Amino acid sequence: MSTELIITGTGYPMPDANRAGPGAFVRRGDVTLQFDAGRSTVQRLTAAGLHTPALSAFFATHHHSDHLTGLQDLVLTRWNMDRRDQADLLPVVVPEGHCVDFVKRMLDAWDHDIDIRNAHSGRGTHPTVDLVAFPVPGPTDVVEVWSQGDVRVLAGQVRHEPVSPAVGYRIETPEGVIAITGDTKVCPEVARLADGADVLVYEAMRFSVIEAENIGRSFVTEYHADTRLIGKQAAELGVPTLVLTHLIPAPNTPEEQQAFADEVRSGGYEGELIVANDLDTVTLG
Repeated sequence: MSTELIITGTGYPMPDANRAGPGAFVRRGDVTLQFDAGRSTVQRLTAAGLHTPALSAFFATHHHSDHLTGLQDLVLTRWNMDRRDQADLLPVVVPEGHCVDFVKRMLDAWDHDIDIRNAHSGRGTHPTVDLVAFPVPGPTDVVEVWSQGDVRVLAGQVRHEPVSPAVGYRIETPEGVIAITGDTKVCPEVARLADGADVLVYEAMRFSVIEAENIGRSFVTEYHADTRLIGKQAAELGVPTLVLTHLIPAPNTPEEQQAFADEVRSGGYEGELIVANDLDTVTLG
């Protein structure tokens, strides 16, 4: 048995022909978990070999649109592909707050489409999900929010103000631990989430480029993670493998991709470093 991490999307709100919206997929045997669902998530999961109705659970880090626009597609596609009269409900695990409101309302606009498909096919089901809302952990807490067999998923607060709540996730399996930050500043909360992790998936922004451009986007540096500080924190944590995703600005050449790595290395990180492309994979075990 092994645990696989597959990065399903490395992009951010600006469209990119080669980078889907943010997301990460973790698979251990029959346990299949998706964390966030930006644009084109279903296509990336299909490329990763997932039969969409077989997804075990979905987890949201926060309510920003670039992390959730693919969830409607995921739920509707799962329903369309699963022709059973009583399809299993997909657990959608989210922190209490705005994500709950989104999940409750996200399919309202598709009522007529669903009704027509049901009337035409003779089906009587509806693409409902099993909404699992958990209390937002305290600032120093990392708490279990879901489990199946030997796989546990824990959540902890991260710092993405003014977006609140925002959480990261820690996936524990017999083969190792994967921590996923979601969107955040470099902060002590991430250190707690990633303590002892084998793989740390970190959103990454090159502040040096954003600040140099000086075109009115510098506000985004207030709630994202600078590559140089990521390198410093990852070095302090001693995490063996660091995966950078949600790459801002998106690297379009090998030189730009290397610049992300160089800035992380300048912070002192010496472990395995992956400046991710969509579908990059890390295997534990």
